[in-house]
Amino acid sequence: MKHFIALLILWGLLVSGAAAQSTIFIVRHAEKGQAGGDDPDLSEAGRARAEALAKMLKDANITAIYITEFKRTQQTAAPLAKALGITATTVPAKNTAALIAKLRGSNGNALVVGHGNTIADLIKALGISEPINIAENDYDNLFGVVLVEKPQLIRLHYR
Repeated sequence: MKHFIALLILWGLLVSGAAAQSTIFIVRHAEKGQAGGDDPDLSEAGRARAEALAKMLKDANITAIYITEFKRTQQTAAPLAKALGITATTVPAKNTAALIAKLRGSNGNALVVGHGNTIADLIKALGISEPINIAENDYDNLFGVVLVEKPQLIRLHYR
């Protein structure tokens, strides 16, 4: 817990230093259930993680939320969208170019809820060269990309 608090303080310093810039928060959808074929609902653990994400980001000045056409991204973003009164924007999972255009064209901070196989490409397209690998059962990454002249990446974990 001490490490988590220290990382949040570091995150706050980085974000406050780039106050005029946007920060893009990126997460993989929360844990998915076993039933539902290619478009399952979140599991109980996934719903709890979605609530934790909402609590964590409720004061992050999020002005836009981007999700894909799949229920698991929509359900992951739903608690935060509800708390902030924001309607999430759906961008097809395979259309990274459209999402990048929306992110670059917006002012303010945003949350993107994506998929394990799309997040690395998204982060790279935002100007981060550090390789990103997300394991199949890894749902706790919270990436922050601060869009300054040389974009900065912070990687946290949330539960």
